[in-house]
Amino acid sequence: MQAKATYTVLQVTPALDAGGVERTTIEVAEALTRHGSRALVASRGGRLEGELVAAGGQFFPMALETKNPLEIYANAAKLATLAREQRVDIIHARSRAPAWSALWAARRLKLPFVTTYHGVYNANSAPKRWYNSVMARGDVVIANSDFTRAHVMREHKVSADRIVSIPRGVDLARFDPAAIDPSRVATMRQLWGLAPFDTRPVVLLPARLTHWKGQTVLIEAAAILEKERSGSAVYVLAGDSQGRQQYVADLHELARKRGVEHAVKIVGHLVDMPAALAAATVAVFPSTDAEAFGRAAVEAQAMGVPVVASNMGGLAETIVDGDSGFLTPPGDARRLAFAVDRVLALSPEQRKNMGERGAARVRARYSVGALQTATLQVYERLLKGRR
Repeated sequence: MQAKATYTVLQVTPALDAGGVERTTIEVAEALTRHGSRALVASRGGRLEGELVAAGGQFFPMALETKNPLEIYANAAKLATLAREQRVDIIHARSRAPAWSALWAARRLKLPFVTTYHGVYNANSAPKRWYNSVMARGDVVIANSDFTRAHVMREHKVSADRIVSIPRGVDLARFDPAAIDPSRVATMRQLWGLAPFDTRPVVLLPARLTHWKGQTVLIEAAAILEKERSGSAVYVLAGDSQGRQQYVADLHELARKRGVEHAVKIVGHLVDMPAALAAATVAVFPSTDAEAFGRAAVEAQAMGVPVVASNMGGLAETIVDGDSGFLTPPGDARRLAFAVDRVLALSPEQRKNMGERGAARVRARYSVGALQTATLQVYERLLKGRR
């Protein structure tokens, strides 16, 4: 039997805190390690460093977030030195500023260069469009959804044979309702300040606290629903503020002005996302800008939770309107309120059936295993071409 070929991949990302980019970085590192290859990550680091190491990855601290051209060029030299010393076979960049350094390092060493286009970046000027273009300069460009793939082809004129769509994956063992002990759900509700006898349905928005994620739209929707039927639900806004303290204060003030401070809970970073989803009656994703993919909406469906989301971007790919949830016009608080109310008006059995339809679709299309296999196939195709 021929021995399995192994290789070394250097992934380059700004930080290892929380988010889809970081989670995918760790998932690919785990797949490489299981394959018998080496997984290196250059990054500023963060709270997920331990998970990377547990997955078999090697962490190399490096400040790569700068947009200063001189510092970007200096970082290219550092990455080239690291890649040479560690005998790296492929460099894979996951964010724009680090990607420029990674591109120059890869070209200097004549190494295959892969990029993952994780988001639809703003491009309101020619310099910004050029800055964004680094994410389309990979020998292979990975798009995290069909929506993102179409955007990259249109925006950067990338040929179809150089860009592949690999949706983000969900850890189906972790996001399995049967694996969630009730004590975890009780702990989560306690952290949210909900009393054991509080029987209100939970409307959960699990996303970092930033304006385009739609927290203000949900508060406006909550005001509409509470006016019609006081005490109909509790609205939990759960996510990392990432230092946006003024935005958090603005959310509290909006809830107070709309008279729903009793119904809105702003609870901070979620450590146990599966338990949070298990505690939810419906998960909402009222983004006002297009999500490139929207991993949290897929995680909610994997947990059998009905979802309500904005009808655009990657969300419109992963949610079947009227089947696993409902899609609403972005920024429309009244339509969002109506859709949430539709879910809450369903019987427990009907909500369960809706959740199960979503979970079945996620299992078929959006597993971590599928993402890992497809990514390793990209690496191996590039290396085969070099051989």
